Amino acid sequence: MSDQDETNSGDVPMMQKLLDNPFLLLFLGVASPAVLYLAWGIMEIVTIPAR
Repeated sequence: MSDQDETNSGDVPMMQKLLDNPFLLLFLGVASPAVLYLAWGIMEIVTIPAR
């Protein structure tokens, strides 16, 4: 039973590694709104009717 506990304690899920990285979360928190607002602005400019 002890061998199984040692092998399972070393297995950290990928999603947990991802969410434990504060710099990655900071980047995603800043980059995702920036990309969305940029895309929204481009769509607004494209939809302005030409005279």
